[in-house]
Amino acid sequence: MQPDDRIRLQHMLDAAQEAISFAKGLDRNGFTNDRMRVLSVVKSIEIIGEAAAKVTSVVKQQAKQIPWDDITGMRNRLIHAYYDVNLEVVWQTVQTDLPTLVPQLKKLLGTQ
Repeated sequence: MQPDDRIRLQHMLDAAQEAISFAKGLDRNGFTNDRMRVLSVVKSIEIIGEAAAKVTSVVKQQAKQIPWDDITGMRNRLIHAYYDVNLEVVWQTVQTDLPTLVPQLKKLLGTQ
């Protein structure tokens, strides 16, 4: 694995873990009503998508179980349609998708 890929995967892992921690202890309503946490989670998801977009195709082929296109697509949606973010989708991402992504990234990085 190229050093740049390792760095980007680590950025993805760090941001995913941070997003999960930002939402910890909240229910859906508490999350929606806490603007600072919403913005923190959204920014973390943007970072995940930006890093994923720069991971080489070699690594993406090795880790086909990771939904690379969905990750970068969500980043694009958050960046370009910032005025129309569906917080239900963000909530589901942090509750369901990111906890699945974390072990996949750890495995890729050899830290699991």
